[in-house]
Amino acid sequence: MAEKNKQKRLNILGEDEFEAIFGRPKFTYEDRCHYFTLSEPERELLQRLRSVKSKAYFVLQLGYFKAKHQFFTFDLLDVEDDLQYVLKQHFNNSEIDDLLSIDKFTRLNQQRLILELFGYRSCGSEEKKQIEKKARQTVKVSGKPIFIFREVMNYLFEQRIVVPGYSFIQETVVGQAITFEQNRLTAIIQGHLKQPDIQALKELLEDAQGLYEITQLKREPKDFSLKEIKREIDRGQQIQSLYQLAQSLLPRLGISNESIKYFASLVDYYSVYKLKRLDEWMVYVYLLCFVYYRYQRMNDNLINTFIYNVRRYVDEAKFTAKDQVYQRYTDNRQNMKKAGEVLKLLTDDDIAADTPFGDIQKKAFSILERQKLASVADQIVTNAKWDETTLQWEHIDQLARQFKRHLRPLFLMVDFAAPSMNDPLIEAIEFIKQAFRQKKSLRQYASGDLPHRFLSDNVKRYIYQQNSDGQKTLSVDRYEFFIYRLLRNRLEAGDVFCRESIRFRSFEDDLIDDEQWQQKDTLMADVGLTTVNQPIHDHLEELEQKLESRIAGVNHRIASGENDHIKKRGVHNRWTLSNTRDVETINHFFFDALMPIDIGSVLHYANQHCQFIDVFDHILGRYAKQTKDDQVLIACLIAWGTNMGLGRMGEISDIGYPLLATTSDNFIRLETLKEANDRVSNAIRKLSIFHHYDIDETIHSSSDGQKFETKINTINSRHSPKYFGLKKGIVSYTMVANHIPVNARIIGANEHESHYVFDILYNNTTDIQPEVHSTDTHGTNEVNFSILHFFGYQFAPRYKDIYGTVSRSLYGFKHPSQYRDILIKPIRKINTNLITEEWENIQRIILSLALKTTTQSIIIGKLSAYARKNKTKQALWEYDNIIKSLYFLDYIDSPPLRQNVQRSLNRGESYHKLRRAVSYANFGKLRFKTEQDQQIWSECSRLLSNCIIYYNASILSNMLTYRDTQGLDSDVLKQISPVAWQHINLYGHYEFNKSQDSVNMDAIIQKLAQQKMIPE
Repeated sequence: MAEKNKQKRLNILGEDEFEAIFGRPKFTYEDRCHYFTLSEPERELLQRLRSVKSKAYFVLQLGYFKAKHQFFTFDLLDVEDDLQYVLKQHFNNSEIDDLLSIDKFTRLNQQRLILELFGYRSCGSEEKKQIEKKARQTVKVSGKPIFIFREVMNYLFEQRIVVPGYSFIQETVVGQAITFEQNRLTAIIQGHLKQPDIQALKELLEDAQGLYEITQLKREPKDFSLKEIKREIDRGQQIQSLYQLAQSLLPRLGISNESIKYFASLVDYYSVYKLKRLDEWMVYVYLLCFVYYRYQRMNDNLINTFIYNVRRYVDEAKFTAKDQVYQRYTDNRQNMKKAGEVLKLLTDDDIAADTPFGDIQKKAFSILERQKLASVADQIVTNAKWDETTLQWEHIDQLARQFKRHLRPLFLMVDFAAPSMNDPLIEAIEFIKQAFRQKKSLRQYASGDLPHRFLSDNVKRYIYQQNSDGQKTLSVDRYEFFIYRLLRNRLEAGDVFCRESIRFRSFEDDLIDDEQWQQKDTLMADVGLTTVNQPIHDHLEELEQKLESRIAGVNHRIASGENDHIKKRGVHNRWTLSNTRDVETINHFFFDALMPIDIGSVLHYANQHCQFIDVFDHILGRYAKQTKDDQVLIACLIAWGTNMGLGRMGEISDIGYPLLATTSDNFIRLETLKEANDRVSNAIRKLSIFHHYDIDETIHSSSDGQKFETKINTINSRHSPKYFGLKKGIVSYTMVANHIPVNARIIGANEHESHYVFDILYNNTTDIQPEVHSTDTHGTNEVNFSILHFFGYQFAPRYKDIYGTVSRSLYGFKHPSQYRDILIKPIRKINTNLITEEWENIQRIILSLALKTTTQSIIIGKLSAYARKNKTKQALWEYDNIIKSLYFLDYIDSPPLRQNVQRSLNRGESYHKLRRAVSYANFGKLRFKTEQDQQIWSECSRLLSNCIIYYNASILSNMLTYRDTQGLDSDVLKQISPVAWQHINLYGHYEFNKSQDSVNMDAIIQKLAQQKMIPE
């Protein structure tokens, strides 16, 4: 955002990105073959022109337009290679003497013909007004310039409008949209903020006892300890009044939750020094958004802690009870043997018949104590089993002081609600909250005065206990804990929620409001939701025809033997599919011939070609005293990305820790790291080798989580015995497309990866936009097929047990009995009436996802949860069953599809191995104290990996060009993965201050050619 009295040109694209989008295409031989091939209508237009020069210029304009939907002014001399190809293919190698451009009238006339041919229109004054309107709508969703730019470019493509000049989009469209939005927000804030409110906001930026209040509020709890959570509660109480102010003002601003989150993040990114130098009224907007978002994060943290602790107590009680039952069974077996010896006394002939019973009894008790003998006798008579639940509650009694100390503060701080105004649990919650706030013990109330409607009969037998008089009385400790346990269950199910929360608010609050919904048709058209915006009856008829046709076709191919990859097993129609294999390997021997290079030189090379260092601007902007030193910044990136840490880097390099720490604090932020990664990813996309990694001529991405153990506890570090043993860890969830890690995020080890599939796809800000996306089974749930389908992606997961999955989840539009005796048979008829009835609600959900009304992974998580099923969710699941069933049939019928899925997932696994090698300092165990630090490590590690892939892909691309010019076959080269690191020195002693030797790519290619690493 602009600073006071300073208008800077808005920086949206880097040089490489600008060239990729607005520069004249630079075609390879394959590109020329594709774009300069003429269809019959194009040939007919060509015949209207007269001279060879005019015709050749037309073919060139046509090819460039096909590639970028733009027109370019050029001399023929500038495009000599393309011209020679066109002359050879279409004009019998005719020669043109005049290599200047054609005249303007002819050029514009050709452009008019091309526009008419493709149904495009020029960007005139009316179109420009529509573009500006689109930008002003988009900026309310997200104020990020790159997001607005991409939405405008998508709009131009959908409306078939020729892209105008970059400067127009940069300044007139995006720049003015942001300025307009700032002015709009400022005017609203100025009209509604009162002087006491302004003073309260200013106090956040004041120095209190050596630390700014806003700096204290930025801190989040490190773990679930009582000390950390009490600090979090204090922070929440500190901003409670400002949160109420934000609640009343932010709805007036008319911005999305995504924008609120973005503006809040600016307070995180900017120092107090910088904030004080921004426009005063916009800073108030940022602070209100920060308070709003931070208070809701506080509630999220408290509820997560509450759920974590209740689960911990329940699990501990279950474990203890099981252990006690096991111990009692063990003791009972031992006592049973001794009881048998006691019974033998009755048949012992050596004992005289007139022996007093007391003597026999004494002998019996010497074998087995009276109490144990009585217990065994009762066990034999009643055949009773020990009640494990009773033992659990007895352990809860022992934990009473502990759970009250840990759970009550959380319980009292958070406001809970339920859909029903008369919910029995909410009644009990409000009652005991009031009692605790009045410093009353529940023992001060008569049992009949405590709310009990939420207590089921099977629970009452444990909540009520017999006293010494034999009367049943309520155990208030058990009563209180049962409320906590039931509250945890219903929070996870979504039946109880907190409106002042992000993750735990009601599902209805996550959706767009009624006012926005009135504009649904316009909004759905604006965001390109064509599938969900069509009449549902027509759409279902189309899907029915498609699905029924596929069921018949797939079964016919199986019955006829055409699909010989499916193998029947046994007599119960069981079947299996043959395995698929992938040929791509990591650390290909091709790279063995390269001279070793250190990671610093790799980053230096990548920066020379991608300029990713340019995005790391100082947090104080033009007020900064420290200038950026590229080598120091690279040292910081390596220290973070390798998991080494700045301290260790200061010890083993020629740059001291103080300079490293200062540089890191001033320049490295999540926003700049993501942009740097985007620049490198986009640069790889421009390399000639990139599209040779396409799978079936499409970009086929995959996403998967990689586990990392954490040495220091953080609030998102969780136990996972399978991966961490007794330790804790996190998951780095990454999306890989054509070997490139294009997007990533950190999630908890306890979170379901399927909730983040759409999130990581839709929020990918690179130019690498996949059409097909794969995951393993962990990425599947009940809604991902439908959600991705609505947004134009094909979801293509891999299933471990495809027979079991299809047997449980294949659906059709007819009753199963109508399919007769076929192998691949639906288990149930699709409920089309349910989908039709709920279609409007489904549209509302999808539109909310598109407009980013809340974090998408949260909505997906709620939609895919089994615990609570409402009618709309069931309808969405039903629609998902249609898309899922179509995929199952394709998966069964198409070995190439299965191979493509496997290939895409293998690329993700290959990247994980590279990432593990890059981050293996400290044995790969993360040592970061906060969630923010973990995210910075993740992005730095991804940046290092991206640079390695760029370096390798550059070598492969240059080698490909060399072999093409030599007329050599390159099929083997095109299959070599750029994921390799055997030639990269990742660790050792770093010397950043000595001059960096530039990579001599020509020399590398010549050496590889001489060694004949690729067979000719």
